[in-house]
Amino acid sequence: MTAESRYNSPTVLLSTPSILEAFFTSTLLVALAEIGDKTQLLSFVLAAKLRRPYPIMAGIFVATLLNHALAASVGAWLASLISPQSLNWIVGLSFIGFGLWVLKPDTLDENPRIFSAGVFITTLIAFFVAEMGDKTQFATVALAARYDALTAVVLGTTLGMMLANAPAVWIGEALADRINMKWVRWFAAASFLLMGVWSLSGGAGPY
Repeated sequence: MTAESRYNSPTVLLSTPSILEAFFTSTLLVALAEIGDKTQLLSFVLAAKLRRPYPIMAGIFVATLLNHALAASVGAWLASLISPQSLNWIVGLSFIGFGLWVLKPDTLDENPRIFSAGVFITTLIAFFVAEMGDKTQFATVALAARYDALTAVVLGTTLGMMLANAPAVWIGEALADRINMKWVRWFAAASFLLMGVWSLSGGAGPY
């Protein structure tokens, strides 16, 4: 494939990182961003109200997988429309924006509605809706635009969400009391900022 055809190909994004890099980077960044996020707070509430960890975890998994598959598809689609040089800047600045965003503590605006259909459906709907417009959803869009590995990004971000929310469901609010959320937020912010600076500096540059 020539340089010109690679540049014009809709599947070419910023670079050719390995699928494992896309997977593990997505897992780490989303797991960090999710700690203290409103969807993790929702996990605490659902666990306290419903007290059924297995269907709650199943609902979180399905909701996250569906939501992040949608988000990653949007990211990959946007990447196909934008030149690699412009995409470098957009993705880099987006990561820096996420780094600043995660420093702001989240709150849960209202208690989830309990549906008569059961715990799984209640969790699935509540979690899917709460994730719309959330920082982890936007991070998934950016990660899918950053990497030419949509499946790896979706699986990685979903795993990151599960790693952050499983302890919230199983251990409950006692977990929050043992974690210094301030330091977690700063570490997450630093990770996103470094990713953003690396992208802007050409670490994810076009080829």
